Amino acid sequence: MNSHILLAVPFIVVLILYLLAVVVSNRKHKQWPISRTILWIIGVGCAVVAVSGPVAQRAHMEFSFHMLGHLLLGMLAPLLLVLAAPITLTLRTLPVTLARRLSYILKRRIMGIVSDPIVAAILNVGGLWVLYTTSLYEAMHHNILLYLFIHIHVFLAGYLFTISMIYIDPAPHRTGYIYRGIVLILALSGHGILSKYIYAYPPIGIPREQAQSGGMLMYYGGDMIDLILIVIFCYQWYKAVRSGMNISRNKDNKNLEKPMPFKG
Repeated sequence: MNSHILLAVPFIVVLILYLLAVVVSNRKHKQWPISRTILWIIGVGCAVVAVSGPVAQRAHMEFSFHMLGHLLLGMLAPLLLVLAAPITLTLRTLPVTLARRLSYILKRRIMGIVSDPIVAAILNVGGLWVLYTTSLYEAMHHNILLYLFIHIHVFLAGYLFTISMIYIDPAPHRTGYIYRGIVLILALSGHGILSKYIYAYPPIGIPREQAQSGGMLMYYGGDMIDLILIVIFCYQWYKAVRSGMNISRNKDNKNLEKPMPFKG
């Protein structure tokens, strides 16, 4: 079994589990949104395309295809999978006892640490800097374990970063919008600067022409995916502010409705 199959199997498994969970959930609760199921299918498809098939095959020889795989595996697939709300679906599907255990795990302090925006950004963008500015990129093509580890890290770090920025599933360890916004700007800047660095200083073993095309794909393709993330983040911020304003207005209205105390 080669590395491409090893990487593709987990995604196929979670696709099947998600679809089974949808069937079980629909029997016990109201219908699960079809849009979320479609997002999950497309997200898993993006990940599978990135780690197996023609894209993964050519990624070993052409850096631009490797970068396309990075965008699919580390950015687009995590975003689509997060929007599919897998934790919410899992909590709806599991028996009460198991659902409570999962909730307890999500509330653990370690989960708050790894899902902190700064930690997630370092794991995500920082990991890419290490990969492309050292000999790690060249080494992973000669070591199957390293190849598997790096691809798993790219996906998980991308997923972790996404859930640290936008809240679709239950998030016990929420952080403020200003804090997340600052980290988001810094992370996107770090990603953009890295793409320019790759353009000017190719990774070890990569011809300059391939590095330039890959760097451009990373820069413009990353911006397109980041734009979706930014729009969702700003929309959630807007809804939170609007909700807070409505609550404040309701309190003011209730205070106005109270009769003035009579002083005789």
